[in-house]
Amino acid sequence: MNSPAPTGSPRPPSLFRNWVSLAGLVLMASSIFAFLLLFFIDTVAHSSNPYVGILTFLVAPAFLAAGFVIFLFGAWRWRRHLAKVHGSAPPLNINVDLSRPRDRRLLAIFVPASICFLLLTAMGSYHTYHFTESVQFCGESCHTVMQPELTSYLHSPHARVACAECHIGKGAEWYVRSKLSGTYQVYATLAHKYPTPIPTPVKSLRPAQETCEQCHWPKEFVGNLDRTISYYLPDQSNTLYSVRLLLKVGGGDPTHGPVGGIHWHMNVGNKIEYIATDDARQKIPWVRMTDSQGVVTEFRSPSFTNDVSQLAKRRMDCMDCHNRPAHKFQAPESAVNLAMSLGGIDPSLPYIKTNAVGVLCRAYKNEAGAMQGIATTLADAYPRNDPRVHDAIGTVQQIYKDNFFPEMKADWRAYPDNIGHKDWPGCFRCHDGKHVSTVGKRTIKANDCNECHLILAQGSGDQINQISPKGLKFAHPLEEYDPAYQCTDCHTGGM
Repeated sequence: MNSPAPTGSPRPPSLFRNWVSLAGLVLMASSIFAFLLLFFIDTVAHSSNPYVGILTFLVAPAFLAAGFVIFLFGAWRWRRHLAKVHGSAPPLNINVDLSRPRDRRLLAIFVPASICFLLLTAMGSYHTYHFTESVQFCGESCHTVMQPELTSYLHSPHARVACAECHIGKGAEWYVRSKLSGTYQVYATLAHKYPTPIPTPVKSLRPAQETCEQCHWPKEFVGNLDRTISYYLPDQSNTLYSVRLLLKVGGGDPTHGPVGGIHWHMNVGNKIEYIATDDARQKIPWVRMTDSQGVVTEFRSPSFTNDVSQLAKRRMDCMDCHNRPAHKFQAPESAVNLAMSLGGIDPSLPYIKTNAVGVLCRAYKNEAGAMQGIATTLADAYPRNDPRVHDAIGTVQQIYKDNFFPEMKADWRAYPDNIGHKDWPGCFRCHDGKHVSTVGKRTIKANDCNECHLILAQGSGDQINQISPKGLKFAHPLEEYDPAYQCTDCHTGGM
């Protein structure tokens, strides 16, 4: 007689059969579906949308992780409940017996699902990494905060260089640093605790040797560059006045050309350090130069008597002169000059240079108010129905949109531009004739225009074609000027 088959012990209750774990499972499934749908939308879209990218590669994975945590929390909570009710909790061991058909079916589902999940995780991680380094993520995600930087970037010579190339560079160390810093920036944006305008220079910016010099070779000998700079004078006829310069860019490496010119400052053969007493690095009372022979010379302003051993020193690099390479806000005078030379503003309109610059310099609460103020002011200054006035209004309004951001208090006044010396001290931060060496009583060269550039021609009409190879003394238009004054004593970018 055959004995009856033994009955198996009752199966222990599942830890995952509870509402909390089921809610976590539903959240996980929903996030996976949302990720796939958004990824498909982002792939087939004609243009990239930063908000779709944020939802796809940041929000959906975050909900997936949250669902998984809820799923496990429900199991832990249910196990504690069972322990209280039955006196003991079900074991946590997982027994897989491939001789049982049910286990084989579960394994056939689990393995492909795990492979798909790992592939999606790898793909999502890869796209997340690249998305967080994209221009769309950096510039468009926080629209109000970053709008000034994004707009100026899109009009800069570096518009095809990704933000991360300069602000982060290569390597895991700086990537991790940037993301840790970005965590606080996200909080500051959501809590509206960000400063207006965003302060510069960025203290945590990676050294130029590790970013700029990956494309720009510091040993290159540039030599002299021919440049013509045109201005429209603030008179009734908007007289065109031009200055043709031979810029002595030169170089700093003796193996590639004569050492001299503006790029003599490059730290290829010379080491220049300085102390700035303000956050914007516009006041530099102390400079130390170490030449290629190792000779050290210190220069001080007369009023600077501080003990330099306790003060932070910065070694000069590209960013001390080229401090706005990708985020330059044009001053009203420069922007209007350019627009007039390109035909956007007709110079035949009387006093249009003065009127356009004046209306741009006014204070406006927001962009809508600025558009209305520009249109009303310029329309009232000239006869109605003049197409030249209509074109000028549109051009001046566009200048405002590209360079003025009242919500962030960002415009040319907030961000010094150290190239040159017309609207900001720039070169004259050190080359002001007041920095005297501690030994020998030498001064840093100042007021010697021909040291950095040679004026080949200047003036209006045919005067600009009268080239002088030996150079001309600068002739200020309209009126004489005192050579003891610096350009910035009168020029502010708004006149």
